[in-house]
Amino acid sequence: MKLLLGRELAGYIKERQANAVRALTLDGIVPKLAIIKTVDNPAIGLYVRLKKQYALDIGAVVDIHNIDQKDVPDLLKKLNPDKGIHGIIIQLPLADPSETDELVNLVSPQKDVDALGKDAVFEPATPMAILWLLSGFNIDLTGKKVVLIGRGKLVGAPLEKILSASGVDVLVADSTTKDVAAMTKEADIIITATGKPAILTSDMIKPGAVVVDAGVASEDGKTVGDVDTQVFEREDITITPQKGGVGPLTICALFDNVIRAAENSRKK
Repeated sequence: MKLLLGRELAGYIKERQANAVRALTLDGIVPKLAIIKTVDNPAIGLYVRLKKQYALDIGAVVDIHNIDQKDVPDLLKKLNPDKGIHGIIIQLPLADPSETDELVNLVSPQKDVDALGKDAVFEPATPMAILWLLSGFNIDLTGKKVVLIGRGKLVGAPLEKILSASGVDVLVADSTTKDVAAMTKEADIIITATGKPAILTSDMIKPGAVVVDAGVASEDGKTVGDVDTQVFEREDITITPQKGGVGPLTICALFDNVIRAAENSRKK
């Protein structure tokens, strides 16, 4: 088994970002990210803490706003015009997911570092992280059968759009797909992002395949991915580890957007 260790690549990116933040700080600009959090669960709590720590490591700042969902519009009215804040994210999922589109579209496009709004100017972080990971380990998508499981707002839908625009032939399995296994058994590369534990099992993966698990779910108080644990017993595949795969690079990609937003504010 070959492991796609995102945390190995993250170290190089982190160093580059720390240098960029130092340069901005000399100009009196400290990159700042505001995270709006409306739900308490272990997976969300972990990711918010990781983002805050990452910011500290590169010299940036994270403000966390724990509020009720109904108060999000009023908070955004304060954060959007605040010149000291360069990035704003509404941590998903929301308590009432039906309001997701409405609320993310209230974030200023120039500060929408999660790229969830319809007018976002940045690339979304997790799809960027997946592409960085594949590129970093010299996995070429050209001419390969690529299957993407999940068409969610954060990962699946934007990644499908980016891959298709790059000329990659990608098949997408979503909640309406009747036989996901028939698709994955033919795939050279499988990317899964559903947040449903063990949705991808060993019998669904052909020998020599590459598997990228970008799913995040909470099971028995632990954060888990989409791939069944038995898959990690195989020696004939290339796969992201259970920890330290896409996650570290997602945070890197998010802060790449925050730093770019801060640099854009300097130009203005």
